[in-house]
Parts: sequence; structure tokens; C-alpha cells
Amino acid sequence: MGGRVVRRIERADRSVIDGLAHAGVATVHEAQGRTGLLGRHLRPIFPGARIAGSAVTISAPPGDNWMVHVAIEQLTDGDILVLAPTSPCYDGYFGDLLATSAMARGCRGLVIDAGVRDVRDLSAMGFPVWSAAVFAQGTVKATLGSVNIDIVCAGAAVRAGDVIVADDDGVCVVPRETAAAVLNKARAREAAEEAKRGRLAAGELGLDIYDMRSKLEAMGLRYE
Repeated sequence: MGGRVVRRIERADRSVIDGLAHAGVATVHEAQGRTGLLGRHLRPIFPGARIAGSAVTISAPPGDNWMVHVAIEQLTDGDILVLAPTSPCYDGYFGDLLATSAMARGCRGLVIDAGVRDVRDLSAMGFPVWSAAVFAQGTVKATLGSVNIDIVCAGAAVRAGDVIVADDDGVCVVPRETAAAVLNKARAREAAEEAKRGRLAAGELGLDIYDMRSKLEAMGLRYE
């Protein structure tokens, strides 16, 4: 049932959020046990953006963007809008005017399992969006949805205040309660990968670094 706006949500510490942004989607996904990825069909409208922020969630009827306007009022600096339609829809819910309003309230970007439009203007503005489609079809404002409730966006459960991490590899959600622990694991992975990167650059093979040879032999691999 629509018609709810939750005004007060808990958010992770800003330093944790920014640390997860620096780590990036692939590392964060691995660090939290290969969980949290949103569907692969969500793609950035322009390359190179890497962000993280607290989710302000939107449950919106198909073809109706009324709740986006409602959600923008609930934004605080560092948030990310996350929209899931209540049934599949690729209409353009969001464009440059809404982005202007969202940016004025400190919004870092939008993740939407539907369509966006005005992508040239959004790109020029530097407002990052990960969407299921780019589609000029407009929307109406006729039916209530809800803001800051639990949603499922592109196959992943997202709660208001969870941390959203997004970059060229896709989008990942980190539960707010575990964000600091995931960041620690992500930093450990980064340190380990940096050490391996140096060894690989020096000419060592992954076969030896990861001790693969004996396992491959046991599986029956033979060189001829």
C-alpha cells in the first residue's frame, strides 16, 4: 500500500560511506561475501562516476514520478535516491529539472530500475545515474507511492539508510549496520591485491601466487 513517507532514517558514518566509495563496487561486493549486487541491467548514463551514499528509497507506481518530488524533500547531503517501480516500467521518471532540485539538497546520484531522460544535460551537470533504460517517455503525477520504506530494486533488498555504492561495474548495497565492518574487509582486500599486483608486475604468475599447480594436477590437467 502506498502513501507513506518515513522522515527520520539512520545513516552510516560519512567517513565509512566515503571509504566504501573509494573501494568501489567489485571490492565491496567481494568483501561482504559476494552479496548485495543489484541487477546487471542497471548501467551508468556516463562513465567514470564512483559514488556512495545513504539510500533514500522510493516505491513508485509505473509511469508516475510524483514520489520523486516527495523524496527530494527528504534528502540530506550525501544521500542517493533509489527508485523501484511497483511493476516493470521503463518510462523516463527523472530528468535535468529533478536533478537540479536533488543536487541543491546534496544528492550524490540516482539508482533507478526504470528509465531516465535528458541524459545529455544530466551528463553535463555531472549528476550520476544508474538506470535500466534511457527513454524519453514522460510520466504523470496521479498515484501515491511511498518514500523511505523497504524496497526491492533490481533484485536486491534496499532499506532506507543502507549504503549504496555505484561505479562503472554496477551497483551494490551494503546494510547500514555492517557498513563499517565491510569497509575494514574491503581495505584488507585492497592491501592484499596491491601486494599481488606488485608480484604480477614483476613477472610472477597467478598459477604460483595462488598455488594452483597442485590443484590443477589433482584435477587431471596434463601438459603435453
